Amino acid sequence: MPVVARLQEIPNLGKKKIELNGEEILLINMKGSIYAVEAECPHQGAPLAAAILKEGYLSCPRHGYRYDLKDGSCKDFPEYRLKTWPVHVENGEIIVEPA
Repeated sequence: MPVVARLQEIPNLGKKKIELNGEEILLINMKGSIYAVEAECPHQGAPLAAAILKEGYLSCPRHGYRYDLKDGSCKDFPEYRLKTWPVHVENGEIIVEPA
């Protein structure tokens, strides 16, 4: 499993865009928990680097669709789901399992 970033590179409530196997992935630090989600909203492709982070979810900057960070689900619009990847942190290194 590849190391994609170091924990110190993503501040609390911060984001970092990476590429893994040709896919753009957004790493998110939500109060010490690291999540990996696709970098664009599945609704209309808005870049999620500008998304607003709230407790447990991220809100698309374009239309406000709220996606659960754990599983990518959107309660208000269940037909849309963010792709997510399993993440592990070992010795300060962030490891994302490829899809």
